Amino acid sequence: MNAPYDGDRGRGASGDPTGPVPPTPPSPEPQGPAHHVPYSDSDTATLFLGLNSLMTQAAGDRPESDAFAHLYRDQRHYEPQSAPVPPGPATAGAAPGPDAVPQQPAPAAEPTPVAAAGKPSGGRGGGLFKSSAVMAAGTMVSRLTGFVRSALIVAALGGAVLGDSWQVAYQLPTMIFILTIGGGLNSVFVPQLVRAMKEDDDGGEAYANRLLTLVMVVLGLLTVLSVVAAPLLVKLVSFDISRDPAANEVAVAFTRYCVPTIFFMGLHVVMGQILNARGRFGAMMWTPVLNNIVMIATFGLFIWVYGTAETSHIGVTTIPDEGIRLLGIGTLLGLVVQALAMIPYLRDADFRLRPRFDWRGHGLGKAAKLAKWTVLFVLANQAGVLVVTQLSTWAGNTANDQGHPGTGFISYASAQLIWNMPQAIITVSVMAALLPRLARSAHDGDTGAVRDDISQGLRTSAVAIVPISFGFLSLGIPLCTLVYGSSGAGIPMGYMLMAFGVGLIPFSVQYVVLRAFYAYEDTRTPFYNTVIVAAVNAAASGLCFLVLPARWAVVGMAAAYGLAYIIGVGVAWRRLSRRMDGDLDTAHVVRTYARLAGASIPATIVSGAAVYGIMQTLGSGFLGSITALIAGIAALLAVFYVAARKMRIQELNALVGMVRSKLGR
Repeated sequence: MNAPYDGDRGRGASGDPTGPVPPTPPSPEPQGPAHHVPYSDSDTATLFLGLNSLMTQAAGDRPESDAFAHLYRDQRHYEPQSAPVPPGPATAGAAPGPDAVPQQPAPAAEPTPVAAAGKPSGGRGGGLFKSSAVMAAGTMVSRLTGFVRSALIVAALGGAVLGDSWQVAYQLPTMIFILTIGGGLNSVFVPQLVRAMKEDDDGGEAYANRLLTLVMVVLGLLTVLSVVAAPLLVKLVSFDISRDPAANEVAVAFTRYCVPTIFFMGLHVVMGQILNARGRFGAMMWTPVLNNIVMIATFGLFIWVYGTAETSHIGVTTIPDEGIRLLGIGTLLGLVVQALAMIPYLRDADFRLRPRFDWRGHGLGKAAKLAKWTVLFVLANQAGVLVVTQLSTWAGNTANDQGHPGTGFISYASAQLIWNMPQAIITVSVMAALLPRLARSAHDGDTGAVRDDISQGLRTSAVAIVPISFGFLSLGIPLCTLVYGSSGAGIPMGYMLMAFGVGLIPFSVQYVVLRAFYAYEDTRTPFYNTVIVAAVNAAASGLCFLVLPARWAVVGMAAAYGLAYIIGVGVAWRRLSRRMDGDLDTAHVVRTYARLAGASIPATIVSGAAVYGIMQTLGSGFLGSITALIAGIAALLAVFYVAARKMRIQELNALVGMVRSKLGR
């Protein structure tokens, strides 16, 4: 069995004599409709932190106290230089094009870092771990409050046509933002911000203000056009809603309140990236919590006034104009608060907001050209999202007319929100720890080190991802009836969560594998892979729409999402294997996943039997749901742990040992 690569990683066992690694531009991951919502708990916000270009130095090797300590070994906090850095072939922060070949600089002494804006920042290691803790806490709180927000939305609007009309309007701003400038902004301009901060005499302040001004102007015009074109946008996303006069009127009204959030979304992202480039990570992660709180208050007030969807029976023909205004203004206010809350953080970082319209001759145009493959990546992804949105709203409305509410687009999006949480918390966290070292190894041409990092990332995340994905099969219904039961759509959502289920495994694997291509500065391969995933997802969803009864069509689409990623992973794995001369530690990775699946299957059967028995006895109300959920989780964990220990799964044993050592036991 291959051990994690912990030795000399190509250039020395201590320090980083090779100097900084050219940044690997992050690119938006293909996400389903649940994630194309204004930046609150959206994964897009998390993925666009630009950490690859901010954490560029590596700490020396040191003795490791546990099997997972090496994940964090090479991370050190980036602290910008106050004076210009002489240009060189591998100047940190430069944004190489997709085909750029990094030059190997001569070994040089590491310069003494100077904190930005004259603010003391503490030690490098301590600063990174403090920032990581702040970010992790912010992400977790944002996810939890976003989960509460989602539950209140479904409780207030239900899982039928009204809920779908709201979901269509709610996802449009982020879809428009990412399709226009969002993807390129984050994949290209963030490294340029870092470069300007290091090389410009003013610490990159003028460049950042030019970028912020340009974004404000573009998004301001885009917002005005979107408000005017609201009826066309609704038709573009859901033809079935647009042809229903009552549903179309409500959806257009919601859209006109929601699309101005495009402007504040862009402000939040740019200001957050300016802060990230200065080593201030917390604001980007914590301010979305304010948005969630405002929306929780808004929908809570709506329920207090009108009651839940199950009791009020409000629909597209009966919702009052005052109710639409309440929800629309509350949604817009949430993004306004989220964006404006960044200003005090900018002031604390000694960044002065000044409009700058002198855009020519300062690198903005050149940076925009580098975004080509990222823009194509986003277009391919959004095309697949558009197909699923159209078909799921159509099937959901048909099923609702047949007496089966809760089987449409809002149910799909809500179930997917739950399904994606383990990926966002576990896999993304593991790869955030590995990315700096992965990028350096790829830059050094150390294929063995890249292989071991990818293998370690896959196997480490699998310890949690595999049993959780199987757990959705047994726990999907009690989880959804507990959270969304007041809407009357809990059971249909539970079936959708079960259908998403094991698709979490290839979804997580794909995320890790694509990091290797980004480490090699290859953005074309992820684009082609996204085209394949989007095409398979769209085709399989279309087949489900045509073949399955309307009440099961969207459940089939949820299963199709995982199928698309199974095919996508197969293609990506073969391409990466060819690039690395077949050296991908495939046998070790497959053996780990097979053993984890082998331990998860009996755990899922026992857990499912417990859930079924309890819900048959106590029903699907609050008592039955929470009792079944607690008993199901306990059974799942107990059987999985016993089976995994019997199979001697090394990664689980190492994780348990690490936890015990931290607890002093």
